Parts: sequence; structure tokens; C-alpha cells
Amino acid sequence: MIVWINGAFGAGKTSAARELIELIPNSTFFDPEVIGGALPHLLPPKRLAEVSDYQDLPIWRRLVVDTAAALLAEVGGVLVVPMTLLRQEYRDEIFGGLAARRIPVRHIVLTPDETILRERISGRVMPPDPPDANLPHADLPGGDLPEGGLRAGDPRDGDRRVRQWSFDHIEPYRAALAGWLGADAHRVDTSALSPRETAVLLADAVRTGSAPACDIVQTPEPTAETLAAGVLLFDEQDRVLLVDPTYKAGWEFPGGVVEPGEAPARAGVREVAEETGIQLSDELRLLVADWEPPKPPGYGGMRFLFDGGRLDGAEAERMLLPGPELRDWRFVTEQEAAGLLPSVRYERLRWALRARERGAALYLEAGVPLDGTPSGG
Repeated sequence: MIVWINGAFGAGKTSAARELIELIPNSTFFDPEVIGGALPHLLPPKRLAEVSDYQDLPIWRRLVVDTAAALLAEVGGVLVVPMTLLRQEYRDEIFGGLAARRIPVRHIVLTPDETILRERISGRVMPPDPPDANLPHADLPGGDLPEGGLRAGDPRDGDRRVRQWSFDHIEPYRAALAGWLGADAHRVDTSALSPRETAVLLADAVRTGSAPACDIVQTPEPTAETLAAGVLLFDEQDRVLLVDPTYKAGWEFPGGVVEPGEAPARAGVREVAEETGIQLSDELRLLVADWEPPKPPGYGGMRFLFDGGRLDGAEAERMLLPGPELRDWRFVTEQEAAGLLPSVRYERLRWALRARERGAALYLEAGVPLDGTPSGG
């Protein structure tokens, strides 16, 4: 299990986390800032210069998930993680990746009064600039304040920049707290609490379950080839429905992995109901069967796309989105889909639309039909 402590810069996440590991048996402290500190040794300076925060780098988010999972596999127990996450899509990606590894996350946000927060930032003793302080960071190790945008030089100028960076992120924090963050995380007001008192409250919230596990779900990562079923749903203008999963980046079709002993068409019906609330009949028409070759670290497998038919306006309005699995949905033209879907998924859609027009299913391998159909469709 992971206890993820969120909050504004200066909320006291790191100090509370260090106290918390003394109160939760068999717990380990993990600060994802160490991932950011390693990136200058892994990535070219040009790539680092393209972002203002390490969190904007996909490699940072992937390594946070992989490192947390590896730590838990090594030491077991509970991982205590102090890290600010203000962008919902980053929370979704990281927590979804952990869910794929069957690692539950208890999400807690520290919410001191803004006046207290500003006083803490103003009165904080700032560390000197490190040699590479012009590189983007999220939180300073042990300091719970950012290095982002700093440049080595006058320590007083560094102090000013750190504080300004922290003040600039109060508004994004407030916006997140009023929206997805406030709805997702268990709140703890730390305005009048010491780090130890905060940790006692956190330990109690974890023990009693008042800080429940995050409800982001994802099929566990495969260990062999898989069967997956997707369903194409169309609106009255013949545009196709795409959905934006919470647990990974990128758009796709409603659908998911076929469970053992389950028929692919029935899996598609089940996934559509779970993700959107739309109840389809089991009589789906197959459009394409596509063999996806293994591409490490993935295992590939068979991918089916079915025609789920046309939805009228009322049915579309009744879709249960967003939710734990999906953050957004939209109906798009084929041309618009090309700009949203990964290339392999777009090719699958393109041939599925051709099969729908022809009234005959197609067999593909790696997105290419093997029945002699011209590549232009």
C-alpha cells in the first residue's frame, strides 16, 4: 500500500511523512524528488530545457511508478510518499500505473489555511542553490519547497525565487483543491498542527479507513499475450465515440481485456456498461480482428473491434462520465481521431470503418489487412 501525501508547497508534507513512518509499522519513506534529481544524469540538457517542471516529463511519471513498485517488492509494507500533484492527468497516470500493479493508494491532502501557508513560505529558511538549480524540480528533499526555475548565484536571490515559485503555485493548488483534488483526497487541516500531530492524524486515517483507497482502477499488467475487445459507438452524425482513460495517457475506444472464459463480444458489452453506463445487446458485429505483435515491455495479442451501433442524442447524454475509469469522452470524425489516437490504434479504427462500410469483417496483423485489401482502403 502507498500513503500519498499531497498539498501545496510549504504544507508540511515531507516533515509529516518522516514522522508518519515512525507510527505505521513496516513503512518506508520514498520521496519522488530523487527521481527528478537523477534526470539530469539521464536526459540530454535540451530535453530538460523543454519543460519547467520535472513532472511534465513522461519519464519522471513512469519512473515514479516503477520505483515505487520496486521498493514495495523489495521491502514490503507501506510506502509513504510526500509529493505535490496538482494536475489531475498526472495523478491519474501515476495512480493508474500503481493500480495496474495491484498497489492501492490512500490519497491524503494537507490543507493549512492559506494565511498560515503564506506565512510558512515567507518565513522558511531556504537552502542554497545547488549547482544545477536552473533545472526544473517539484519539491526539495526534506524541504517541501521547489527548486524550479532557480539559477545558481546570490543566495538571497535564490531565496526570493524559491518563495516566489511557491507563491505562484498557491493558485493552482487552490483550483485543484476546489475541483478534483478536494473530491479525490482525504483532507487534513494542518493549520494548528505540528508535524507529529499531523502524522498521528494521518496514521489514524489510514488505520480506520477514513482515508479510503483511491478508486482508480486498471486491469493488472499482463504477463502474457492478451485478448482485448473494443466497441465502436456512433452518434447521429456517424462520428465515433472516443474516451480518455484516467489511468493512462491517450484516447481510445470503450473496451478492455477479455476475462478468462469470457467471449470477446460479451467482454465488449461489459466494458461499455462499466465505463459509460450504456447497456448494449450481446449481438455485436465484428469489424476487425487485429493481431498485435509483442513489443517489449508489452506482450501483444488479439484485439477485436465490434460495431456497437448508433446512439441517439438522449443515450449519449445519459453516459456516466467522467468517472473512476474515464475522465472525458467525445464523438469525433475519422480525421479528428487521427490526431488523438496512437498510430496503431488509429489504423485499427481506419480499417474497422472500412469494414463497416463494406459489411464484411477484416483480419489484420499489426494493423495491416491480410485479405488483399489495398492499403488506401
